[in-house]
Amino acid sequence: MGILNLLFMAVGLSMDAFAVSVCKGMAMKEMNWKNALKAGLYFGGFQALMPALGYLLGSRLHSLIAGVDHWIALGLLVFIGGKMIVESFDKDNKTDCSFAARTMLVLAVATSIDALAVGITLGFLQTNILLAVALIGAITFLLSFLGVKIGTVFGNRLSSRAELAGGIILILIGVKIVLEHLNVISF
Repeated sequence: MGILNLLFMAVGLSMDAFAVSVCKGMAMKEMNWKNALKAGLYFGGFQALMPALGYLLGSRLHSLIAGVDHWIALGLLVFIGGKMIVESFDKDNKTDCSFAARTMLVLAVATSIDALAVGITLGFLQTNILLAVALIGAITFLLSFLGVKIGTVFGNRLSSRAELAGGIILILIGVKIVLEHLNVISF
């Protein structure tokens, strides 16, 4: 997988964490940079850890399912992306305004489960996993950090749109993987 695809994947994966960070920022009366840093570290760290774990699992399974790995990748990415799109329309999606370690840990795990599944997919593909993990972690850190600030400024309108965009990006990457495997396109 090329660097441009990895960048798009990293942005797509970071949208859940970005949306939660925006909501966290909206709950604050004024900007707190320490909380923004905390959000970036929790979300970025888990978004980097989970695909690494998924990659280890996926690379072990690859020899068993090499003939259908591209379809599995499409299925996982469409499922994750579709879930993100559906959640983007959930008007009752409330976020706890606490930045306590326990709350942040739960949110970091919840927003990075999709990264675990993507990591499994990366295990099926020829991917520089260190680059992928670094990009996913760094972009998620940056967007989560900025999301807290954006949340304090702009309010609720951005969080659902970010999750919708992330879901669409992941689905498009899945379609691209299959089209490349079928030699319909090449990047």
